[in-house]
Amino acid sequence: MKIALAAILAICLLACSGSKKAIENKTDQNNEITESTKKTEVVENILSDSDDEIQETIEVVNEQGKVMKQTDSQDTVDELLNQKEQDKHHQTDSNSSDNNHELWNELLGKHVSINGNVDYNGFKQDSKDLRNYISALQADYSSIKEHSKAQKLAYWINVYNALTIDLILRNYPLNSIKDIKDPWDQRLWKFNEKWLNLNDIEHKILRKMDEPRLHFAIVCASESCPKLLNKAYSANNLDEQLTIATKDFLSDASKNELSENSIKLSKIFKWFAKDFKTDGSLIEFLNQYSDITIAENAKKSYKEYSWELND
Repeated sequence: MKIALAAILAICLLACSGSKKAIENKTDQNNEITESTKKTEVVENILSDSDDEIQETIEVVNEQGKVMKQTDSQDTVDELLNQKEQDKHHQTDSNSSDNNHELWNELLGKHVSINGNVDYNGFKQDSKDLRNYISALQADYSSIKEHSKAQKLAYWINVYNALTIDLILRNYPLNSIKDIKDPWDQRLWKFNEKWLNLNDIEHKILRKMDEPRLHFAIVCASESCPKLLNKAYSANNLDEQLTIATKDFLSDASKNELSENSIKLSKIFKWFAKDFKTDGSLIEFLNQYSDITIAENAKKSYKEYSWELND
């Protein structure tokens, strides 16, 4: 009996031990599950946080993309505005260059006839305006280097003619520009630090610009010189003005006599012969602006040049 009880007790103890172990194992499993669950939750939280960060990063990138696009668009707009401003500035420069000759335009309209005769007495009465115009030309001297060829040509042609009128007025009354001692070598006008004379402007500036028609635009205040245009030369229509001046000079029989086989020319074509041969012969130049077609072998001579005042 004791043995049986002992056996039963042993079995119970084993069962309890097994249950305890089972319970412990179950607890361990539960703990593992709990721990695993916690780890899973942590991972999920991390992933969730990562998703939030990734989403936030994506939003930041998108926002930066928008900013970059806006910046690119703004850069494009800024570039277009800058280009427009430059074009406007260039146009303003061109207009300003011509506007600066308005006073000269008024003076010429008042005191120069359509035939080029100059009323020096009238100019003398407006000598203050002439001096103001020359002062404006002197003020523009520094910036003219940045302008176009047409603007430079118009500027220096107007300078030459205005200074020639001024030279005559300084010595008026007189019968000829040659009554003045060394008229083309007098340094009477200061442009920045340079004192210029008419020879400087004609030979060192204008003639170096490779435009032979300028010889019919600048005027030496004499009867045989080309007529003084009764309006200012303008960069905007300079080519047309130079062409008209050249044709007018060639068609004036008092200055040039042209026929197919014989030409009697102004001495301007002799003094500045090489200027008219840059793109061909002198005859080729003349035929561009003459109503008469001159033969290449036409007989050539020169007319006497009158230095009487062009009044």
